[in-house]
Amino acid sequence: MDNSIFQAYQDEIQSLEEEIKVLTEKYEDSQQESTFFSEEEILTSIKSFQKEFHAEPKEHESPSDLKAQLESLETDLSFLMKLTGIQFTSHSKKTMEKTKNKTVQKHRLSGNCHSMSFQLEFQLLETQNKENVCVVVTDLSIVMDSGEDSDVSKFVSSIEEHGNLLTFFRSLSSYAEWFEHRRCTFLHFKAKYPDVVILPEGLLGDYMILRNPKLSGFELMIVWKIHMDQEGRTTPILDLLTKVPEQVLDQKMATLDNAPTRFRSLLLLFGIETAIENLIKVVGLHK
Repeated sequence: MDNSIFQAYQDEIQSLEEEIKVLTEKYEDSQQESTFFSEEEILTSIKSFQKEFHAEPKEHESPSDLKAQLESLETDLSFLMKLTGIQFTSHSKKTMEKTKNKTVQKHRLSGNCHSMSFQLEFQLLETQNKENVCVVVTDLSIVMDSGEDSDVSKFVSSIEEHGNLLTFFRSLSSYAEWFEHRRCTFLHFKAKYPDVVILPEGLLGDYMILRNPKLSGFELMIVWKIHMDQEGRTTPILDLLTKVPEQVLDQKMATLDNAPTRFRSLLLLFGIETAIENLIKVVGLHK
C-alpha cells in the first residue's frame, strides 16, 4: 500500500477517535444535568441538524442520503402520531444516580392524545450484568385530563402500581379516541339541533338531553359512558333515559316506555350517530 494512502487512513482514524472522545465527554456531562425539550426546540434541532450536514458533508455518507433518512424518520413519526393520536409536548430527564452497573434517571413527560392531555413522572432504573441489561420503571405518577371518571382512576392506579408504560399508552390511545369521538358527536348534534339538544356539562360531559320545545317536561337523556377495565380495554356504553309528563302518556304515547330497548336496537343496527339521528326524528323532536 502506498505510504501516503496509509497515512491518510491513519489521520482519518485519529480524527474519528478524537471526535468520539469529545462527543463522549459531552454526553457524560449532559447526563448530570436536567434536559428539557419543547416541540419548538426539537424542530430547531432538526433544522440545525440539516444545516450541519449540508455545510459539512462526510465522505462516507452524502448529504442527500442523510436528508432522505431524516425525512423518512419524520414521516414515520408523523404516521405514529396520526395512528395513535399521541403527541409529546415536553420531556425532561435528570440522572439521579450512576455507577458502573446501575443508572437511575428521573423523567417527566407531558403531551396530548387527541383532545386529552396527560403528564407522566417516573424513574428509570437500569442495571447491567455480564449477561444482559434490565430496565425497570419505578415511582410512576400519572395525571390525565379525564375528569372524575372512576374507571380511568382505577386503571391509572393499576398502571402506577405495575409501572407498565406500554399498556398505558396503548389504552390511552383507545380511550382518548372514543373521548374525542363523543365530543365531536355532541358538537355535531348541538350545532344541527340547537333548540333540541342540551349539554348540561358541555362537550366534555358524558350525556346529552333532548327536549321537545312543544312539550313541556318531555326529555330524553342519552348517556354515553366510556368504560375502561383495569387491563385497559375500552368499551363505549350508551343508554337512554326518558322523562315523559302525564299528559303525553294520556295521548297514547306510552310506547315511549320501550324507547331504551329500541334505542339499543338502533345502536346495533345503525351505529351511534344514525341511532341518535333516528331517535330525534322518531319521537317527533325534529322540527
